Amino acid sequence: MANYDEELDASGLNCPLPILRAKKALGGLESGKVLRIIATDPGSVKDFEAFAKQTGNELLESKEEGGKYEFLIKKA
Repeated sequence: MANYDEELDASGLNCPLPILRAKKALGGLESGKVLRIIATDPGSVKDFEAFAKQTGNELLESKEEGGKYEFLIKKA
């Protein structure tokens, strides 16, 4: 598990809320910091891949375990 600077628990939220919350959380982080996001919406996997591409932030990790999805995004 990689290190991260801030955690966002978006469990129970459906698209587009996890993305919106992540966008807000990343807005408060300095460049180079890492945000860990936990989500339960299966659609969030594709959402976060697209989000990273669109925003220029780096998706460091994307994994699923027991119905929970975990993402690490490094702020550009």
